[in-house]
Amino acid sequence: MKIRFFQVDAFTRVPFKGNQAGVCLLDSMPEDALLKAIAAENNLAETAFLLPTENGYHLRWFSPKVEMKLCGHATLASAHVLWEAGLVRVHDTIRFDTLSGVLTARQQDGWIELNFPARDHEPATLPAPLQELFKDNYVNVTYSFDRYIVELKSAEAVAGFIPDEKLLKDHLCIITARAGEDAPYDFVSRYFAGPVGVSEDPVTGSAHCSLAPYWSARLHKNEFFAYQASARGGELKVVLQQDRVLLRGEAVTVINGIFTI
Repeated sequence: MKIRFFQVDAFTRVPFKGNQAGVCLLDSMPEDALLKAIAAENNLAETAFLLPTENGYHLRWFSPKVEMKLCGHATLASAHVLWEAGLVRVHDTIRFDTLSGVLTARQQDGWIELNFPARDHEPATLPAPLQELFKDNYVNVTYSFDRYIVELKSAEAVAGFIPDEKLLKDHLCIITARAGEDAPYDFVSRYFAGPVGVSEDPVTGSAHCSLAPYWSARLHKNEFFAYQASARGGELKVVLQQDRVLLRGEAVTVINGIFTI
């Protein structure tokens, strides 16, 4: 079996920045065991698997450990590959059928725009391992879907945060803060995903599905320019529209090849 494979840096225009995603173009959907093995072999935050359908593409995402229900950067990478490879016309909207329902991607002012579900949040208390990690160095905690949002005191605190993989291994966790007054961004964040095999995800679309409602309630607006302050770093334009979030980002292909299995 031969599978067309691309490695894409998403939420960046610069190679070797943003978040790495594998994109596999399929003629048929293999058994889950093979999909998991390919994702583990890639050892990227996510590998996307795309199968053409009558109305678009069936899209599945796998981390090195598990199948994911939602992934922003690998969806962005998938749309980028489909347009770049000439499989979809540049001005056409792409429809993806996923575990999170129908998602779409389109070109918007030179950026790729994804239409994703917004994720609500509610007040929460940190579990003991995260309380040990953060102590009193935070200003607010909420829980959104499957992850904690921990607001720190400053953007500098987010950038300088030193994670403890042992304390983070059982919980998905976003840390965030308002950007500094001189920064071009509205807020910054980082995301730790030990339970799915990703110690720190460089740039995370799904995290911003939670961060958009969170910061909308605090900043009293619905459009944001966001920065994920990982070592690789990445930028997102984020728009909250009721129960949907528009995620806009850029992407660049760094590997174009074939998986032979």
